[in-house]
Amino acid sequence: MSNLRDMLSSYVSDGSVPGAVALVARGDDIEVAAVGSIDVQGSVPMARDTIFRSASISKPITAAATMMLVDDGRIALDDPVSKWLPELQSPVVVRTPDGPVEDVVPAARPITVFDLLTFRAGYGFPADFSLSVVALLASDVQADGREPQRRRAPGEWMASLARIPLVYQPGQAWLYNTGSDLQGVLIARASGRTLPDFLAERIFEPLGMADSGFVVPAEKTVASCRSTGSSRTAVLVSRTRWWAANGASCRRSRPAPAGWSGRSTTGSPSPSCCSPRASSTAGACCRRSPYAR
Repeated sequence: MSNLRDMLSSYVSDGSVPGAVALVARGDDIEVAAVGSIDVQGSVPMARDTIFRSASISKPITAAATMMLVDDGRIALDDPVSKWLPELQSPVVVRTPDGPVEDVVPAARPITVFDLLTFRAGYGFPADFSLSVVALLASDVQADGREPQRRRAPGEWMASLARIPLVYQPGQAWLYNTGSDLQGVLIARASGRTLPDFLAERIFEPLGMADSGFVVPAEKTVASCRSTGSSRTAVLVSRTRWWAANGASCRRSRPAPAGWSGRSTTGSPSPSCCSPRASSTAGACCRRSPYAR
């Protein structure tokens, strides 16, 4: 079906990555390959069940969770999100995306659930990060996703976001990322459950995704690992926290504060489930994967 192992091995050989795991499926024909090691020292071989950080793949998981609430009748696609996110009751928009953040106009209409799902809520990242309002969003609210320990609690995060103008009118333009974070907060508030609990109960457990979540249990971590320089190795997904080995030697993993989804997820609170990403000076290496069985 493919030369999967040789292809992955070429990236290990040229130093692009210390190791990799991949799966290719065509109907019932499935090929899985694991090559290299979990770190640059080669201390632990990469395995079929090595755990990886899911990063932005948490975004579709968060969207699926949002659609479950639609199916449940808890929310509707055309509902204004301010019903659950009152911080977004009266948003303002920069008059022009490249204009000063002080020059604003009222939003032409409310932000809807559909806007969050389609990433057209008005918040997020365009191609041009030099825009003043985008720079403000990136520096004050959308912190580096690799450092979820620096993320604020959802309520505080929402309050900070609400003080920043929208980049575009609701529904006007596709903007990356923030829509998934907002879905994470929406899911928690509309369901009355934390995002990790909702994802575990409604998605991960029914699908048998035993190693997916926001916390890696201690029994699934490797006892010791080493990484050097700028290399980031074994950044992990877990049920309420993220663990990482980032430019550090470590003997036992230390948890970082709870991340968001996607913030991932997966997030997206990225929360974007499950979309958070982690970085710490003392982290963990692990050996199980939410994607390989």
